[in-house]
Amino acid sequence: MSSLFIILSVAYIALCIGLITIVLMQQKRQAGLGGGLSGMASGGQTFWDKNKKHSLEGKLEKYTKIGGALFFALTLLLVILR
Repeated sequence: MSSLFIILSVAYIALCIGLITIVLMQQKRQAGLGGGLSGMASGGQTFWDKNKKHSLEGKLEKYTKIGGALFFALTLLLVILR
């Protein structure tokens, strides 16, 4: 095995553990259909929606997106190297 493949595999496992942790730390969204309808009735975004990126929940969501993109890229790279 190539040393690059081993290093990327270790990084891949660490990324997987990190993604699992970040996803489990996020709050569950239980709004369902009622939450979507009340959001439309209120006339748009609330204060929470506008300032969500500054909260812990917003940061976890951002890190989840970045981690998902890295997961996808690393998966493709490992398949190509194998």
